[in-house]
Amino acid sequence: MDDSEKTPGNLIGDVENEELAAAYNRGLELQKSGDLAGAEQAFREALALDPNDTGGVTIRLAAIGAAAAPEKMPDAYVATLFDQHADVFDDILVDELGYCVPLLLRDLFQRLDCGPFSRLLDLGCGTGLTGMALADCTSHRTGVDLSERIIELAYDREVYDDLYVGEAVEFLQEFEDEDDTRPNWDLIAATDVFPYLGAVEPFLSAAADRLEEKGYLAFSTETLADDVMNGRPYMVGPGNRFAQAEGYIRSALSDTGFTILAMEPITVRLEEGVPVPGHLVLGQRS
Repeated sequence: MDDSEKTPGNLIGDVENEELAAAYNRGLELQKSGDLAGAEQAFREALALDPNDTGGVTIRLAAIGAAAAPEKMPDAYVATLFDQHADVFDDILVDELGYCVPLLLRDLFQRLDCGPFSRLLDLGCGTGLTGMALADCTSHRTGVDLSERIIELAYDREVYDDLYVGEAVEFLQEFEDEDDTRPNWDLIAATDVFPYLGAVEPFLSAAADRLEEKGYLAFSTETLADDVMNGRPYMVGPGNRFAQAEGYIRSALSDTGFTILAMEPITVRLEEGVPVPGHLVLGQRS
């Protein structure tokens, strides 16, 4: 999901701050017209008015080259984005963007003869597409997402045993059961999380800490051509989502104790009808 094609300002349309909405919308219009210096000024005005960054201004500043890429997208921005598009989430993701990563992951498990799994933690679970794709090879499924509205839709699908509203890394680091025990999982999936993360080391380290011995971590990434990445480990791409270099992902997995079982080039989705390249990754805790 991204907001690059949405009506200007609808991400902050519910914010009761006309000055903020005006600055944000002005930035979008100036960016669209090619006046990047003017867009930067307007976006910085919006950020000063909204330090929580509900509109994802820091991501837009990075996308136009006016600031370094942050390590992750602002939580307020991601939650707002998905809350506002929850009711059409599947239509946009599957029908318009051609997203089928959960099915590709299920196929990967079958080809590598992995599973069945006793406990799945589905981070960034959305409405439950990954949970449904893996329902026949997992016994217990826990879903986590930042968007409360998205979690409500996932609940209606009745595919998860437990559902929580939360940010992926914080959940991995802090979650405890009601009896104050810290549960582990033998499979953690994050099929559309890395485009919102940027820096992946905190996620991978926390995931390794929550996996059973020899447990599996499955996720997808987006990437860009080498000449666009220009040696950077990650960057904000033109679709206002993070892209990560293949070498960066491999190195980070190794550094956090994972053996790479698969790292397959895939088309993650379409953007204005153009395939977005990425990787489907399966790691195993060493």
